[in-house]
Amino acid sequence: MPEFTSRRGLLFGTAAVGAGALLAGCTSNESKDEPAANDQPAADDRPGKQVTIGFAGPQADHGWLNAINDNAKSRAKKYSDVTLEITEGSNDTAQQIGQIETLINKKVDVLVILPADGKALTQVGLKAMRAGIPVINLDRIFNTPQAYRCWIGGDNYGMGLNAGHYIGEKLKDKSDAKVIELAGLDNLELTKQRTQGFDDALKNYPNIRKVARQAAEFTVESGQSKMAQLLQAQSKFDALWNHDDDQGVGALRAIEQAGRDDFLMVGGAGALSAFQAIKKDDGVLKATVLYPPTMAASAIDLARALGQGKGVGGMAEFEIPASITLYSAVVDKENVDQYMSTGFK
Repeated sequence: MPEFTSRRGLLFGTAAVGAGALLAGCTSNESKDEPAANDQPAADDRPGKQVTIGFAGPQADHGWLNAINDNAKSRAKKYSDVTLEITEGSNDTAQQIGQIETLINKKVDVLVILPADGKALTQVGLKAMRAGIPVINLDRIFNTPQAYRCWIGGDNYGMGLNAGHYIGEKLKDKSDAKVIELAGLDNLELTKQRTQGFDDALKNYPNIRKVARQAAEFTVESGQSKMAQLLQAQSKFDALWNHDDDQGVGALRAIEQAGRDDFLMVGGAGALSAFQAIKKDDGVLKATVLYPPTMAASAIDLARALGQGKGVGGMAEFEIPASITLYSAVVDKENVDQYMSTGFK
């Protein structure tokens, strides 16, 4: 999975970051005949001022990133007052900068940008803002808040924290419980944040020890090879946390090949294959911790509200927030049906 440098800001909503995502937050709860409490209507589903939203993301070379694009497109189609100008997407920073500059020159009303590299694209974010085009910065954050009007993204630390607490509660009554961790790319800040959250959660369970950690590369192939190494080195453990459901496909292959079923596994991100395996409940995978691609749909909601000069339903302020951090919900057999429609392929 590419880099998702998360800024832990305002916690918005509850554990349910499903198909509705932020829609409830961007939809007024007032009756159609009444204004919002502050007399400034919040955005709702009714057609309003026409808004052209420019969307620029990286190349969809990972299931999660492809889901980001799909969520943005499907959300925009929901609104008759939204026109979406979407770029092809590129991991080449110079090319993505050029794509964003084209959208600036088209004078779109609002820009939604998921940068291939937040630091490298900060200047083009600033350029848009200075041109009077507000920017919704999606997930990978620019170097300065001056480059965006609102940031929305996931919580990498929260992923690790919630994975650790889930495993901790499952093993709290077992003496000398052992866990292992299949991380992502270690040169990414997000991986460090996920590991830190996991370690901090485990501190609440003195009976649990993390006995091994291996870094993979967010790919099926690396997940399989690194998991095979872990299984060979660790003949006995009670739980595994895998940072990413795409590399988890490979990890599950290695587990099946080794004939191991003596531990529980928790995944990360929210792939459809993970949800299906959790629902089937005939293997080691028992839960996954969300890093919801529905954030792209929420970014479209926010961009529309911003373009129409409206606020967020359920909040007293006239404006949309400056920062929104989505919750990393744990999905297991008890609630998987609720999230199935949000799973990415």
